Amino acid sequence: MDKILRSRVSLKNPVHFLALGFGSGLIPLMPGTFGSLAALPLLLPFVWLNASALFIAAVIASLLGIYLCGKTASDMQVHDHGSIVWDEVAGILLTFLWVPLSPLTVVAGFLLFRFFDILKPWPIKPIDKYIHGGLGIMLDDIVAGLMACLSLHGLMLLV
Repeated sequence: MDKILRSRVSLKNPVHFLALGFGSGLIPLMPGTFGSLAALPLLLPFVWLNASALFIAAVIASLLGIYLCGKTASDMQVHDHGSIVWDEVAGILLTFLWVPLSPLTVVAGFLLFRFFDILKPWPIKPIDKYIHGGLGIMLDDIVAGLMACLSLHGLMLLV
């Protein structure tokens, strides 16, 4: 991120801190992947909680993300800058809805989410292209997370 953008965001600002994935979005190479990796530890409490708790957390993260990402993009004066990775955090949470968490499912879910987030198959690409603001930043990753979730459930049925 260049100096001008760095002057517009601060990890001391809680909105920016969250939108930048706890700072992981500032890693210059593959910020979306590092944002997704930073989200994985958030799954730990859900190993012991019921599945509804993860659903509630994913919905809250998604709704909150509309504000966080929109505000940070506005502050940066750049729509959906690569360092804004809260959308990946929400997408990762959605990927694991009603999935028994294990090392194998976490790796598979992570790879599936990154696949859908990077390649943006239909309907993700039109969402990313035509919907703007905080909702647009969030919605393509929400759909990618749900597609990864469905794919992960399908894989679990096969094995």
